[in-house]
Amino acid sequence: EVQLMESGGGLVQAGGSLRLSCAASGFNFDDYAIGWFRQAPGKEREGVSCSSSTGDTSYMQNVKGRFTASRDSAKNTVYLQMNSLRPEDTAVYYCASRVNGTQGFGDWGQGTQVTVSS
Repeated sequence: EVQLMESGGGLVQAGGSLRLSCAASGFNFDDYAIGWFRQAPGKEREGVSCSSSTGDTSYMQNVKGRFTASRDSAKNTVYLQMNSLRPEDTAVYYCASRVNGTQGFGDWGQGTQVTVSS
């Protein structure tokens, strides 16, 4: 059974940092890209980053230079280090998996809340 479990969310003041974790199980981690997404109340879900197992990582423009995604294959875990957080980063953050080289993210975690106060 494929499982993705996010953790590390919380409440932080603007300018602060958080590190999210996405622990994966039930599939061959090295064959999959892992994406981070977020959804704020009343807004559509948006892609934050995507990390392939080959080491390529892409970011949405709004988080470039502030967020860094990394993978630990030994732990089957992807991290999202978020620095210089802004109130507009407030959202539920999800991780999701897709086979390398394909388009659709098929499995999703339950999400973790990130709240940035001004």
